[in-house]
Order: sequence, then C-alpha cells, then structure tokens
Amino acid sequence: MKKERPVNLDLSTIQLPAAAKASIIHRVSGVVMLIALAFLIWAFATSLSGPEGFAHVESLMTSFVAKFIGWGILTALGFHLIIGVRHWVMDLGHWEELESGRASANIFIVLSIIWAVLVGVWLW
Repeated sequence: MKKERPVNLDLSTIQLPAAAKASIIHRVSGVVMLIALAFLIWAFATSLSGPEGFAHVESLMTSFVAKFIGWGILTALGFHLIIGVRHWVMDLGHWEELESGRASANIFIVLSIIWAVLVGVWLW
C-alpha cells in the first residue's frame, strides 16, 4: 500500500475559511477570558479589602498596561459573545449552508472588530 502524505506541511500556505476563523476566535477568546479571570478576581478582592486596596487598584487601572489588559479582556468577552450568538443561531438550524455560513461568519467577524474598536475608544 502506497501512502501519499505530505512530508513537510507548510501551515502558512493553508487558507482557512471564514467559518473556521470564527470558530477559532471563539475558542481563543474563551481561553483568554479564563486566564483573565485570575486578574479580575485579584483586582476585585484587593479593591474590597479596604480603602487602601481600592486606591491601589484604582491607581493601577489608570496606567496604559492596565487599560490594554482591560481592552483585551473586554475584546475577548465581546468576541466570545458575538461569535457565540452566531453558533447559537447555527444550533437552531440556520446559516448551515456553505454560502450563508460564510456570509454570517464574515459579518460576525466584522462586528467583533467594530466591538474591539469601540471598546478601545471607550477606554482611552
């Protein structure tokens, strides 16, 4: 039996469809939110520890790095929710055809990018 398999598969040449990109974004944003939960729990616990803790967290939140982290967390949340709505609608039996699935994926990716920009404008 002769097996014709690629010996060295170049992943940079593979073009993923929009639906695959939306699915990957959804999964990655879920992982980012899980990791960000540690930072959010720490900030919440420290801010509730007393006036000094609240002042400490408040002073940290005004720095560029904290705003960038906050932007990343809110962007991941928005991506996850927006793309999650698409998955939910697909679970109901809509947008399962090739063309409608591609169009809905592109629309929801654009909506996610708009969300990221709006959150950035709001934070800065």
